[in-house]
Amino acid sequence: MNAIYLALTILAAYLIGSLSFAVMVSRVMGLADPRSYGSKNPGATNVLRSGNRAAAVLTLAFDALKGYVPVLLVLLYGPRYGLSSTVAALAGLAAFLGHLWPVFFRFQGGKGVATAAGALLAFNPWLGAATLLTWAIIAAFSRYSSLASIVAAVFAPFYQALIWGVDGSLLPVAVMCLLLIWRHEGNIQKLLAGTESKLGQKAAAPIGPLPGKHRPHPHHPAHGPGKTAGQGKHKKGHH
Repeated sequence: MNAIYLALTILAAYLIGSLSFAVMVSRVMGLADPRSYGSKNPGATNVLRSGNRAAAVLTLAFDALKGYVPVLLVLLYGPRYGLSSTVAALAGLAAFLGHLWPVFFRFQGGKGVATAAGALLAFNPWLGAATLLTWAIIAAFSRYSSLASIVAAVFAPFYQALIWGVDGSLLPVAVMCLLLIWRHEGNIQKLLAGTESKLGQKAAAPIGPLPGKHRPHPHHPAHGPGKTAGQGKHKKGHH
């Protein structure tokens, strides 16, 4: 019976994680799909590049909640069904995997920073706070959200092992952090190349003529002030 409860918990957490709030909030607020601009990542940082802070804040909050809620529910109600704190950590990992590969959005998900933070905060508020503080310090000094996320992901398992000890929950936490670092592979390359976008930087505007607009040729008669149809022709006169 415990195996059935375990399977249902993992499945439910994955489905909750599969709700891509970056896409959903953007649709509701009439914004472009975050998978179509900037880093093309459906996450709060990329939504912020649209210039709409409210949409970014809502995305951040809901993405964190979908990691927080499954873990908290297992911690509160799991013991009566024989579900331990390790299962709570597994539920957080399942929600995180849902964000990375959402079944409702063709398995095209984000990097999972907010969802991972929410899961850690629910599982161990002190661990979550230490990880968020690490992120905030790196972000404040570097202005790179990706770098802050990578550093925080590196430190989180060490915080868990050194401060709270090694137990069954360490493996799900470590796997989640390793996957988060892996999802930032492209950002790592950009950081090394010096081309990574900083926090709050808007997505670049499209280059080129607008659709349906015809760009005149530079030598078209319409170019140049005061020119008429007769200008440029040889004038006949008396010598």
